[in-house]
Amino acid sequence: MNILIIEDDVQDANLFGVAMRGEGYSTDTVNNGEKAMDNVTKKTYDLILLDVSLPGKDGFAVCRQFRAMGVTAPILLITGRDDDDDKVEGLDSGADDYVVKPCSLKELLARVRALTRRHVAVSLPRLEAGCLILDPVSRKATRSGKVISLSTTEYNLLDFLMKNAGRTLTRNEILLNVWQYDFDGNDNVLDVYISYLRNKIDRGTVEQIIQTIRGVGFRLRDDVQE
Repeated sequence: MNILIIEDDVQDANLFGVAMRGEGYSTDTVNNGEKAMDNVTKKTYDLILLDVSLPGKDGFAVCRQFRAMGVTAPILLITGRDDDDDKVEGLDSGADDYVVKPCSLKELLARVRALTRRHVAVSLPRLEAGCLILDPVSRKATRSGKVISLSTTEYNLLDFLMKNAGRTLTRNEILLNVWQYDFDGNDNVLDVYISYLRNKIDRGTVEQIIQTIRGVGFRLRDDVQE
């Protein structure tokens, strides 16, 4: 994930950069709107941290210009102004969220994670396999219109199964993609979460969508219509 930090206060810019990189993000930092414009024409960013109090063009003007240029990355405004008019102006300028200085890095990082998750989810199509639908925005599944709430791990497992609907997947293949580690024959975590999904998706139905392929792994059917 690439993040552009636009902040003219050197101490804050360094602090934000260290915090973002500590979370595994790649960062570029500039101290005014003109340099920021140059950056976004040369590189695609996944999120922009934008200080409102910049020299020359303020953050509101920079935000409006970004949107006019077609920049679609989420923009998180960082402002020292806490009144409602400024917050409204920021959001009307095209920003997705804002934090008020002084803010905790814990809150800032939480807002960054929320915005990047939302942006990625909106850009992804929903998955369909027969009567089963998985929505990346709500992170919920529906079977024949019945809404199914999922935990994070259940969602990740179902997402992988549905992306490979109709195909038999080995246990090792699933664990490598969902849990990122090798299956050594002793860990039953996959069976536990398959059981959780079946309890939510297949319980009380005539046709089972999640199949066990004995000695191999699992298969999610894409031909169940109800």
